[in-house]
Amino acid sequence: MADEVVLLDFWPSMFGMRVRIALAEKGIKYQYKEEDLRHKSELLLKMNPVHKQIPLLIHNGKPVCESLIIVQYIDEVWNHKSPLLPSDPYQRAHARFWADFVDRKVYGVGRKLWATKGEEQEAAKKEFLEIYKTLESELGEKPYFGGETFGFVDLSFVTFYSWFYVYENFGKFSMEAEFPQIVAWVKRCMQKESIANTLPDQKKIYEFVLKLKKIFGLE
Repeated sequence: MADEVVLLDFWPSMFGMRVRIALAEKGIKYQYKEEDLRHKSELLLKMNPVHKQIPLLIHNGKPVCESLIIVQYIDEVWNHKSPLLPSDPYQRAHARFWADFVDRKVYGVGRKLWATKGEEQEAAKKEFLEIYKTLESELGEKPYFGGETFGFVDLSFVTFYSWFYVYENFGKFSMEAEFPQIVAWVKRCMQKESIANTLPDQKKIYEFVLKLKKIFGLE
């Protein structure tokens, strides 16, 4: 019996993009269902009653929630190709640490850059630059965060690239000038079809954010 895989997602979500890249890396066919987050579907509410959030993977009728957990699930279930987590326990723990760092630090401070003004925005910009410097230091001279091959930390972080134009415009800085190694790493990642075909155009994300600001009165 063939696997039935359904993904409930929202196109600008950097968390949903992680799952789409993981599925592409593994060559898994799936049904994509776009969610309207202001009017969530019955399926989403039924399958993820705790958080009621996307992305949500439904595999043979069973839900898996939270993007990093979904990616690890995909890596374990479809382990025939393109491993995302290293086999060595210590390296695996190290990768999980940095993916968790991205989850805890990168999204929130990026949102503050476009959703706040004045002193709060300036504080967010300072924190943003510090967080990205930390990530750039961890990357170092390596081609990818885990070494020579694309892996779990890369997948966790690269989806934020689609939001770089937003960060630059509202933060008034250049990502390439501030973080040349990260931008070089992103360009390396973008050579992979799974990533290039998944990440939306940065200008499209920027237009989406302008609409969001209008909806929430953040102009």
